[in-house]
Amino acid sequence: MIRTATPADLDAIVRLHTEARATYYSGHLPEEEYAGEAEVGRSRDGWARAIDREGATVLCAEPDTILAGVAAYAPRDGVMHLSQLHVSPAHWRRGVGTALHTACVAGWQRDGVADAFLEVFVHNVRAQSFYAAHGWTADPDHPRAGSHLVLRLSVPAAAQP
Repeated sequence: MIRTATPADLDAIVRLHTEARATYYSGHLPEEEYAGEAEVGRSRDGWARAIDREGATVLCAEPDTILAGVAAYAPRDGVMHLSQLHVSPAHWRRGVGTALHTACVAGWQRDGVADAFLEVFVHNVRAQSFYAAHGWTADPDHPRAGSHLVLRLSVPAAAQP
């Protein structure tokens, strides 16, 4: 089940986010930069703002009433950005990421979004493969932002009933 996040989801979202980030940052960044107390606090503040921010969307995936994935998107400078899409490693390869992605795309279609952008850590090959399988390609205008690749999705038109 995909639903909109509420403030009551904050603790579970932060735990999932921290766990997921450890899978791709470990070995590439010092642990305090992705799982240290200050970073987890910064993450918590960011998720709290996203949940309450007008114009932002935070989605929770709960296939078995347990938070298994989370996604967040919002316009930034007039351009849609998928800022977060994380799945708990215990739920990888079970369709949770695809369900979240599908829900994001449906939201963009309802809102008339033509293109969406995201940044993915250059060493996160698993996520890069996921996004490529869902139609994301390198942004030809700005292919990289520091240690992240910038990807673009031409949002497909909604299917007509």
